Amino acid sequence: MSDHTPGKVGSFDPTTLLRPTAYDPGMRRPASTTAGAVLVLLRALASALVLVLLSSRFSEVGREIAGNVDGLTPDEVNSGLVALSVLTAALVLADVVLAVFIYRGHNWARVIVMSIAVISITGSFVAWWWQGEEITLGGSASLLSLGLDILVLLALSSRSSAAYARRNQRR
Repeated sequence: MSDHTPGKVGSFDPTTLLRPTAYDPGMRRPASTTAGAVLVLLRALASALVLVLLSSRFSEVGREIAGNVDGLTPDEVNSGLVALSVLTAALVLADVVLAVFIYRGHNWARVIVMSIAVISITGSFVAWWWQGEEITLGGSASLLSLGLDILVLLALSSRSSAAYARRNQRR
């Protein structure tokens, strides 16, 4: 009796996993690609929420930072917070644009988002391992952010998502 199920690929079978995907411009969008794009949008929404929360407590956060860091004036802190807000807004916009390109099946967008997710997950791990930073629902090592990055990586690294993103490439 064989343990091999037809249509299933074992993780130890490199001949099947390494085989290039077929040229198929008419390929239907797989659920993994749609899920990946939606998760990137959710990540953008989470970042936008952080931006809204920061802007609602802008002066309070500025005073707290200025009180905890010697040599910084409130104007310098406010300038830094404005720069951080602009950068966060740009990253939210970039996530939305990348989600659209992923949904439309562009491989470069999929690779960029997966690379960013790997960097983010690695950064959270390093902060936890070496700095003892706890992964909580809030804070820089957010459980929500980490979870979304892991799910994005799982969805977009699937074989079906990769095949869809490369469906127009002739080999």
